Amino acid sequence: MGQSQSQADTRPATAEELSKQLAEKFATRCFTPLEIYSFRDVFRSLADTSDGVSYLKEDTLTRFLQVPDALGVAPVLFQMVSYLAAFPFPAGAPAVLGFEEMIVVVVMLTERYGKVLRGGGRGRNVLLYRSLTVFDRLDGKDGADKGGGDGDKEVVEGEGEELNGNAKAHTGFAVDQPANDEEGDDDDDGLALSALESLDANDVFKHSDAPPISHCSIPIDNFRKIIMLLLLIAPLEASQPFPDYSDRLSGDNLEQLRATADAILSAFINTESDTGIKIHSWNSVIPASLPNLFNGFSALFSHFLFSKSLDLSKRKPSSPTTTPPISPPTSPPSSPALRRPTTPPPLPPLIPTADAEEAEILDLTLLSQLSFFLDPTSLFHRLRLLYSGGSAGFSMRSFETRVFNWRAPSLLLVSGSRLPAIPESSNERAFADSLPPKRLPDSTATNPNRLVFGAYIPQTWQQTYKTCLSDPGTILFQLSPTHTIHRSTISTDQLSFTHPPLSHPGISLGSPHPSSKSASGTANPAKLGPVSLHIDASFEFGVFTHDSRGGGAFEPASGPGGGDWQERFSIESLEVWGCGGEEEAEEQRKRWEWEEREAEARRRINFGKGDREADRALLEMAGIIGGGRSGGSMN
Repeated sequence: MGQSQSQADTRPATAEELSKQLAEKFATRCFTPLEIYSFRDVFRSLADTSDGVSYLKEDTLTRFLQVPDALGVAPVLFQMVSYLAAFPFPAGAPAVLGFEEMIVVVVMLTERYGKVLRGGGRGRNVLLYRSLTVFDRLDGKDGADKGGGDGDKEVVEGEGEELNGNAKAHTGFAVDQPANDEEGDDDDDGLALSALESLDANDVFKHSDAPPISHCSIPIDNFRKIIMLLLLIAPLEASQPFPDYSDRLSGDNLEQLRATADAILSAFINTESDTGIKIHSWNSVIPASLPNLFNGFSALFSHFLFSKSLDLSKRKPSSPTTTPPISPPTSPPSSPALRRPTTPPPLPPLIPTADAEEAEILDLTLLSQLSFFLDPTSLFHRLRLLYSGGSAGFSMRSFETRVFNWRAPSLLLVSGSRLPAIPESSNERAFADSLPPKRLPDSTATNPNRLVFGAYIPQTWQQTYKTCLSDPGTILFQLSPTHTIHRSTISTDQLSFTHPPLSHPGISLGSPHPSSKSASGTANPAKLGPVSLHIDASFEFGVFTHDSRGGGAFEPASGPGGGDWQERFSIESLEVWGCGGEEEAEEQRKRWEWEEREAEARRRINFGKGDREADRALLEMAGIIGGGRSGGSMN
């Protein structure tokens, strides 16, 4: 009797029990008492109940998160959440979105798991990949043929289907079905293993069916919808009310949203030939080119931690079901003003209204795309239009006047259309003659509607004479038609801004500094770096070169955006945006005022009408008079 009781006490915990223990650990370590109280209040207000089980339905979840119907992303988002809810046991997906399951979802998507789990972003990226995948029938059939002859008799997708004539119980997502394939390093189960280690349940992981990943892929259309959603919510903050997206989901704005999503999608796959995104491409592109892609989910799901019914300005009688697990203040505020609920001041616009109306390249969608690889805190509510060729004129002098006094990082953006293979005008022919013969093909077989390139410049702009400006934080990028990011290497040939008489003057990133013209007055073709952007001095033409061998100032891209190609284009718009706030703008204004005073002082020098001795001393210092030279009459 005692022996059987001892055996019962030492039985291993079930997956359901371990999942509940993990949720409890997440709740106590990753949330504050006020947050878990708010979460409980929000969940209770949303949940449906069936057979004593409270859970969230798809339409309830998407309605609370205010996911736009126009995107058609609700089923994809619900699939992702249902998979994450089963963590760390993917065989249990799709999981019912109960209270404990939603705690796990919110912790994973808000990236608070670091207080409990070991492992970094790579494990989370793989987990997010799995949550969006479906079983690839072609790969699955090939794997089944290799593993056994009956592989094609099983249908592994869907619920309620038959297996060998018998009703098949629900076995979770098809992605979680075992297959006879070997997993590579791309399959990182570090987070799941860490979760079980934190519960002292390592053996459960060893004996679990690790889901295959090489036979799975993310459908292109599904991921396009997720990207469009992420572009919308990228600027969202955790405690910020959901904005109105209606103006961005119609007409040209919707087309721009879809085109930007396609540009990002093309960084993973060749949209003309591939059918889905594979794990190797995912693990290559996300860390290098889109490290902040899923940041919007953190703010979106943080709304579960802010209850609208919670008013800290009121004190209610304590009760077991309604009192938050925090201590109330020992005494009320000393004045009525302090007892009023405080509301945060409204945020300034993401882009200043006047600048947004003047801009020709940057809009809210492109701003979100930039935030996927640049620090969002330096972009949202922090940009100022310093220069726009459309309004200030396409000239280097105008560029200098408006940009050189900005003492903070800046963004250079240039857009245009592809030049024809055979020049059609004298200017096009002169530009082609200034470059080496074109040996690389265009980046795409089809002619894109618009080419958009740019650079993030951490240092202050200035004219260069012999050497390039360099900063390890400089980033060269392409935003359309394909999203590619090129970070700086140890080379210092990063940025030059040159005027004549140097050969090939203009703005150049990633190429050696231009040299002086030869004695004959002729110049050799421009030296273009392996990964480089060159804009000519007239701001009329530009060229972006991408050599996959690298070896220059910027790293080449991998995946579909890589390869060997060159785009020569006619410039339609050119902009520079300053990354900074009022302090940086005030510093720029002061420098402008100082330069204006100096210029005015130089204009007021009037020899013969001012101080005669001072004028003579100035001329002597200049070597114009004195030393036996009269220099002419001073009368």
